[in-house]
Amino acid sequence: SMDNTEENAIEIHGDEEIIEVIDLNETEPGPDDLADDLEDVDFEDPGNADDEGWETEDEMEAEAEQDDSELTFSKHTGSVFCVSLDPATNSLAVTGGEDDKAYVWRVSDGEVVLECTGHKDSVTCAMFSHDSSLVATGDMSGMIKVWRVETKEEIWSFEVGDLEWLEWHPCAPVLLAGTDDGNVWMWKIPAGDCKTFQSPGCQATSGKVLPDGKRAVVGYEDGTVRVWDLKQGNAIHVVKGQDGHQGALTCLACNKDGSLVLSGSVDGCAKLINTTTGKVGVVGAFSVEGGKAKGSRDDEDSNSVESVGFCNILPLIAVAYLDGTLAIYDVSSQVLRHRCQHEAGIVHLQWEESSSVVSTCSLDGALRLWDARSGNMVSEYRGHTAEILDFTINREASLAVTASGDNQGKVFCLQRPDR
Repeated sequence: SMDNTEENAIEIHGDEEIIEVIDLNETEPGPDDLADDLEDVDFEDPGNADDEGWETEDEMEAEAEQDDSELTFSKHTGSVFCVSLDPATNSLAVTGGEDDKAYVWRVSDGEVVLECTGHKDSVTCAMFSHDSSLVATGDMSGMIKVWRVETKEEIWSFEVGDLEWLEWHPCAPVLLAGTDDGNVWMWKIPAGDCKTFQSPGCQATSGKVLPDGKRAVVGYEDGTVRVWDLKQGNAIHVVKGQDGHQGALTCLACNKDGSLVLSGSVDGCAKLINTTTGKVGVVGAFSVEGGKAKGSRDDEDSNSVESVGFCNILPLIAVAYLDGTLAIYDVSSQVLRHRCQHEAGIVHLQWEESSSVVSTCSLDGALRLWDARSGNMVSEYRGHTAEILDFTINREASLAVTASGDNQGKVFCLQRPDR
């Protein structure tokens, strides 16, 4: 350390020459000091770094270190596959992971409220019942458990075939599940009364209970979509053949009153289905150009639809594709309004409850908010070091909770100029 009272080196300006008086008490630099000095040396030639367009190591490091999150949940010891918020208060999150566990934790401080153990495989489905009193967790092998949040106890458990999806009824303690063998199961919880909806002999890849609570729409691996009457146990509508998809269903969404369903498939198409008439809107019109050649049934050529959703306040729908395209369409005219390009595939999208902002998470680990009216990006949030596999946004659209392949869940505060 330098003693301030005594200058270490005094420069004396003489006739055109500088005499330096050096403090000889200074020890010779040892190998460690040299090593430290070398670390500070920048070996990069700044001349061509810009020309090449490559990111310098520093820039990459800075980007990797950027963390916009408020809170990180790091209890999982493997990838975090799913996340959902409790509908009653939006104050609890449940995450399911590759470590065969689910955790219910507080979004405010990350405190674990309940650890869901006893699964035999990755927990890929986890969600709260309509009143937030129960949590259902399901693993890939088909073990489903239901927990009472208040008492922190497991109150019901059942095993089905390999699990594809799990969904609570919107207004009753009734749980639905779709499996690899194509069956759809429905149980009263915790009584366990059970009903099944017969398989067409292929996976039930996605399912959604309609808002009226009387019907469910289910998409299958063969490209068909069925609207089931939950009480009667029969299919009211079967969308197949020309109307159906040419490949497995990947996602389903319905509008606020359940009159319309949007389906997405690996065939690169999104379809609008009228749940009252069973009529299918604009078959194939949502294919992205350069996606799938008409009439070709080869999944390799196609650009899979990964997520779909309806805007609540404007007649707009969003379709997210594996090639990173987020397409905004007009519901009534099916006209493409905007194309929002991502650098990596989109995993999931969600519209805000009461605005025209749609959020996406992608394989590059970023969460992005887009204004569907302008097609512009509103904001971008980073902090994950691997892909985001799922996310959800609270009702006020003030928080997003993410699940990632980096073994972490994160909470991001969403700030926007208009708020």
